[in-house]
Amino acid sequence: MQISDLPYADPGVPDARSGPRFLLWLGGTQLGGQARSLCWGLVHHCAVAGLPFAVGLGVEAAVEGDGHRLLLVGALIALLGVAISLGDTMLHRTSVTNWITAAARVQQLLARKTADLGSALTRRVAAGEVVSVSTGDVEKVGWFVEAVSRFLAAAVAIVVVCVALVVYAPSLGVVVAVGMPLLALSSLPLLPRATRRADIQREKAGKATELASDTVAGLRVLRGIGGEELFLGRYREASQEVRTAAVRSARMWALISAVQVFLPGVLLVTVVWYGSSLVLDRRLAVGELVTVFSAVSLLLYPLRSVEEIAMAYSFSRPSATRAARVLRLTRDDAPAAAEGPVRAPAPGGDLYDPQTGLLVPAGRFTAVVCGDPDLAGRLAERLGGHLPGDGEDSGQRAGDRAPVLLGGVALDELALDAARALVLVQDKDPVLLSGTLRELFDVPASGAVTPAAALEAAQCGDVLEAVLQSAPEGVTDPMDARITERGRSLSGGQRQRLALARSLVADPEVLVLDEPTSAVDSHTEARIADGIAALRAGRTTVVLASSPLVLDRADRVVLVHEGVALPAGTHRDLLRDEPRYRAVVTRETEEEQRLDGLSPTALDEGLTDRLEEELTEIEGSA
Repeated sequence: MQISDLPYADPGVPDARSGPRFLLWLGGTQLGGQARSLCWGLVHHCAVAGLPFAVGLGVEAAVEGDGHRLLLVGALIALLGVAISLGDTMLHRTSVTNWITAAARVQQLLARKTADLGSALTRRVAAGEVVSVSTGDVEKVGWFVEAVSRFLAAAVAIVVVCVALVVYAPSLGVVVAVGMPLLALSSLPLLPRATRRADIQREKAGKATELASDTVAGLRVLRGIGGEELFLGRYREASQEVRTAAVRSARMWALISAVQVFLPGVLLVTVVWYGSSLVLDRRLAVGELVTVFSAVSLLLYPLRSVEEIAMAYSFSRPSATRAARVLRLTRDDAPAAAEGPVRAPAPGGDLYDPQTGLLVPAGRFTAVVCGDPDLAGRLAERLGGHLPGDGEDSGQRAGDRAPVLLGGVALDELALDAARALVLVQDKDPVLLSGTLRELFDVPASGAVTPAAALEAAQCGDVLEAVLQSAPEGVTDPMDARITERGRSLSGGQRQRLALARSLVADPEVLVLDEPTSAVDSHTEARIADGIAALRAGRTTVVLASSPLVLDRADRVVLVHEGVALPAGTHRDLLRDEPRYRAVVTRETEEEQRLDGLSPTALDEGLTDRLEEELTEIEGSA
């Protein structure tokens, strides 16, 4: 896989049982790239290791005055130089390719998991952790995958050089062969503590990121209540904790680096001292001493790869563990897949929720009223086939949940893309991605509804004017104007209407809207309700709302009381005949409901009694 071939057609199914297993799986998916990087690393490191032997041969040739052999040694050194340059260039190229392709694979896996889980993801994993995993953690995982092949090439080069020195100069080569493994293993006792400190640093950084994300998301509200300084102080405190943890972690890694510098220096001094004594005793030639000394000096370069792989693993293991924790999340509350493929229901089927008894006839505009906003949100998700996770539901266990049926077919038994194509759910807090309005409306759709018609139905005229005024000079079409991340440059009502227009453009067979007009004024709300009813005529539409302006436009209204759907009717009929419905829609108190049921005579008597009680209380307090 090359960078130009990205993205992957299929990133694969990861082994997310643990962080190390995920790293092993990720490395196994890139064996070709690892093999190429290893080969070029061997060329580079072996050429570097060959220089001391060539220099030693040159010294011996110069001492003996053999000019022909000296020329051959010069040609050998030049050849080694070419091999070093070529090997280093291609090693860097293949290593970076491994890094980027590994990071891209993890990014695709995370994106696929996010799309699969939908809104359930942020209920199970903090938003700050999701951001941390998809940014910093992905880079650290890619770093380890990239460092593996370079470490293997360096390790092979170290072994080859040590064996060659033992053969070339046994008396001094044994010292090097014993000392190099000790140098490579010298930092191992310090790694656990360094890893723990690095984990603490990343944990605190994740919390700071989550706090920053929440602060930015609620900046408009914070300014409204004057809470900027409060949250700024909290973030300042969190960032100082991150700085302190980073300094503690850096101190440990600095100690490891110091050990990696000090001990090789001790080995070099030992080689020079012992080698010089051997030369004085005429048991070692000067050229051999120069060769061994040069070899040990150059071995310090591949020895750094040992420290790097230790650091890369220490940093990437927690990152891989967090990524694996996200990737192994499943919609485990969904029922087991049926045997064989499940065919999509025929068009024109009714939508039925067995849990509440809610029936939505095909082709009708049905409004659903829930006294509990949280219950309404859960019902909207369930109608779209999004079963709540972690046992979250209206009083029922996960095993007791019955899937929603569309045309008699359970939505949760359909393929995910098929279910999403049939039923679209827009929650009360829709998200707008940054980009132009044209890109915003470039969604899978039937083509029956144009963006212009959807924008008109959602009453987005002022939104188009606002985005066009803020657009750069030269942009004359509002569809080419850009909106910022999450639509933060727009008001809440403008964002809500744009999201509604996007849902209308998709024109699904069933459209579920959760409070689509909660952030607009009453006049706009009435026009939007008329627009939805006209544009979705003949299509199944469910609106969860409590606004009389919306309910009065619906073909039928259903009250869900304490998790059970009551008999349906029109808004005006229910308002007249159903006190529980009237209490939710008109916000009547229990006292007002009691008074509504009294006759005029009883009402007068009740008011008289109430006045006498209040007068008695006043006299008693006086």
